[in-house]
Amino acid sequence: MGQLNSMDLPESGSHTATDAPAAKPSKSLWWLWLLIVAGIVLGVWYFRGSRTPSEAANPSAPATSGKGRGAGGSMGNFVVPVVVAAAQRGDLPVYFNGLGTVTAFNTVTVHSRVDGQLVNVAYREGQYVHEGDLLVQIDPRPFQVQLQSAQGTLAKDQALRKDAEVNLERYKLLFKEGVIPQQQLDTQAALVGQYDGSIRADESAIANAQLQLTYSRITAPISGRVGLRLVDPGNIVHATDANGLVVITQLQPIAVLFSLPQDQLPQVSAKLRAGVQLSVDAFDRDDTLKIASGKLLTFDNEIDPTTGTYKLKSVFNNTDNALFPNQFVNVHLLVDTKHDLTIVPAPAIQRGPQGTYVYAVGSDNTVKIRPVTIAQTTGNSVGLASGLNTGDTVVIDGQDKLQDGSKVNPTMAGAGGSGGAQSSTSSGTNSPANPNATAGSKPSRSQSGGSRR
Repeated sequence: MGQLNSMDLPESGSHTATDAPAAKPSKSLWWLWLLIVAGIVLGVWYFRGSRTPSEAANPSAPATSGKGRGAGGSMGNFVVPVVVAAAQRGDLPVYFNGLGTVTAFNTVTVHSRVDGQLVNVAYREGQYVHEGDLLVQIDPRPFQVQLQSAQGTLAKDQALRKDAEVNLERYKLLFKEGVIPQQQLDTQAALVGQYDGSIRADESAIANAQLQLTYSRITAPISGRVGLRLVDPGNIVHATDANGLVVITQLQPIAVLFSLPQDQLPQVSAKLRAGVQLSVDAFDRDDTLKIASGKLLTFDNEIDPTTGTYKLKSVFNNTDNALFPNQFVNVHLLVDTKHDLTIVPAPAIQRGPQGTYVYAVGSDNTVKIRPVTIAQTTGNSVGLASGLNTGDTVVIDGQDKLQDGSKVNPTMAGAGGSGGAQSSTSSGTNSPANPNATAGSKPSRSQSGGSRR
């Protein structure tokens, strides 16, 4: 009995020792199972969240074309708020845009035509002068002396001629009576002719002196704005001086030189040959504010081979002096007008692998993808040749949350809470789609047929 008990004790002790370590690992691995379960839950949630409702219903169906970002199953059946605008029928202008430089219509550097001391400057720097106004005065006294000398010489020669003419009449009577020979009579007649020549020379000297006296009073050859004074009073000026006295620039009217690509030359040339007067608008450096409107005068007689462009010259009345010589401007040349187009705001146009399209809103506030064909883009307006009808409603903001068939909550552009979106379309030739309709409007970026963008 004692042996049995002594043998059972080790077995009981060894069994307890081996069972204890086996229980420890099962308690220490609970966090591993928790991570596995959490990973499975996250995977299921991610898989379901990255699929649209239509894909979840039909896993084998391909993704819908035109689907916007964020249009997955996380949207569920939510209604997407969007800004919409109505397509309208109207006309769109076609503009050719180029970079230009304002150039004075006429520029004159005034020089002295005589030598002398500058005694008076009659203009103020920056003053507008008219043709014939006095600019500077050169000391006229030397020329007045020359004039008086020439007049005295003329008076002397006139007196000598008168005496020679009286003697000639006497010689004629004496010759008839046979008192003097023919030679003496002819000599006296030649003397009268010499005095006639002297008188003419004297008259020419007088005219020259008067001309020099006139040149001493320098007047404005054109109307315009004078620049800064180049010579101060008291200086001696010469007719051969390289620098002038002052520069006058004609600002009314004023010209703008600009360049266009050579492939646009035929259309412009055809308009000018047909006698069409093309209008030109000048915008500021940022191409946002219209400065002035003018007309196209002509274009150059050759194309620049280095740039592939040709130069054009336009003229502006510039009554408000908004344009200034050497000013940089953006020029918009109106060459044509596309009529009877369906006009929508430019933000409505979307592009994808299938081409250009818009999201059209139906009567049930469901959007449908409509492929469209662009005929003309001007400013913030796009003219469509096909794809939409007048009055159709298109989405202009919020397309990134849409797909074909999405439900939307539309807000008309221009209404309260539209985020400032404005519809720029209007029917008729006076459509605000013309960005040059008013000063300060957004300038146009025009392309025909949608091929240039």
